[in-house]
Amino acid sequence: MPGLRPLSACRVLACCVAAGVVLAPAARAQEAPASVPAADGAAAPGFLSGLSQSSYLLGDAWGLRPLLGQYGVTFGLQEISEVLGNVTGGQRRGFDYDGLTEMSVGLDTQRAFGWYGGTFNVSALQIHGRDLSADNLLTLQTASGIEAERSTRLWEMWYQQRFLDDRLDVKVGQQSVDQEFMVSQNSSMFVNTMMGWPMVPSADMPGGGPAYPLSALGVRLRAHLADQWTLLSGIFSGSPGDKTYGDAQRENPSGTLFPLNVGTLVIAEIQYAFPSQGTMLIPGQPEALARTYKFGFWYDNEAFPDLADDTNGVSLASPASNGIARMHRGNWAVYAVADQMIWQDAAEPDHNLNAFIRPMGTPLADRNLVTFSVDAGLTLHEPFPHRDDDSFGIGMGYAHVSGQATALDMATALYTGAYTPLRGGETFAEATYQYEVTPWWQLQPDLQYVFNPGAGIANPTAPTTRVKNETVLGMRTTITF
Repeated sequence: MPGLRPLSACRVLACCVAAGVVLAPAARAQEAPASVPAADGAAAPGFLSGLSQSSYLLGDAWGLRPLLGQYGVTFGLQEISEVLGNVTGGQRRGFDYDGLTEMSVGLDTQRAFGWYGGTFNVSALQIHGRDLSADNLLTLQTASGIEAERSTRLWEMWYQQRFLDDRLDVKVGQQSVDQEFMVSQNSSMFVNTMMGWPMVPSADMPGGGPAYPLSALGVRLRAHLADQWTLLSGIFSGSPGDKTYGDAQRENPSGTLFPLNVGTLVIAEIQYAFPSQGTMLIPGQPEALARTYKFGFWYDNEAFPDLADDTNGVSLASPASNGIARMHRGNWAVYAVADQMIWQDAAEPDHNLNAFIRPMGTPLADRNLVTFSVDAGLTLHEPFPHRDDDSFGIGMGYAHVSGQATALDMATALYTGAYTPLRGGETFAEATYQYEVTPWWQLQPDLQYVFNPGAGIANPTAPTTRVKNETVLGMRTTITF
């Protein structure tokens, strides 16, 4: 499908919204959408009955949903469609359509055959449309969390078992780590990819890491250490593709390769949450504002190529270079996540204001394209009276390119004499509004502005200039069947 031009984009957007009314699925607004919510059998009875109250377009699906629920089986189906386009900047201007269909099936082993604490889950993705960031923007921090290579692929397939009165649980199988690690609850409503799976792991982990639309074999352990404290840790295959480097989505287009010879990724984080689950509020005392803090790290033991020098210590840009990058053993980064409610309406608890910030970085500039990134923002729930399930958010993200990558730019300019801008940093700002049409249908207009796209790269269509700052407009529709 060729990129849509501005004149036709409005028509496509209208068709997209109209199709949402007829077809029907809210997922995480990034890059990495969350797993489809498990059905609980509580949907309104009868096909298409009670559409304004049901959480699903299909209601109880002719009674199938509650029937399967009796045997511990749940299924989910969700469709996200969006039209995004840049009206200023980029290597060209225009609009693209992209979409994601997510399907999942879960099994509660206790309901199914009396085995306490077990859950089996399998999910698949059907990704369609174009990629605006690759077609037009050339940004590091891509515009949408559902942008990916067009494919139909297995996403996750795992078994989870709870132990010790649910204070410990272990998950084994094919997992997408962005579903549990480095997660900010308040950033998840935004559209830009980096509000989901952040820039540092996206740029520095092999294949971009085992995050949407990718996953990797591994074992994850979660231990509730105390009322407010949780330890989350895991060990996974070092790359979601069958090679340490390259495009993992193309190397593993169906998601059915399970490579075990690509090193090991270890990730762990400690979490503090207040109020904790089960906390009792004391009558007559003001309710404490909710907050969650997380601190973590990841380490990958694979060999990583130097960004600027070859095996002889000569610049890769030099004619004298052998063209073989010097290799470095291992890679790591640290991160923190803070979600804090900063105001709550005493008369209407759903009306509240929240802040989030998520910095992360690594000192290893020789092997990492991005050495520091941060995203932050504010979210306001119930921005207008009687709109309990609407949310408004403003946020930003920044990515800093490593000094070694800048050194390669300098050497390239020196040896070739061609115009080669020195990369530095890229910043985006985003404003978005989630409007709930019905519990099963959301509309989300979105506005993004990107400063110094690609951290200051040359424009391929005008090689003597940088890619200019970009204004990105769009609309997302999310429907849960």
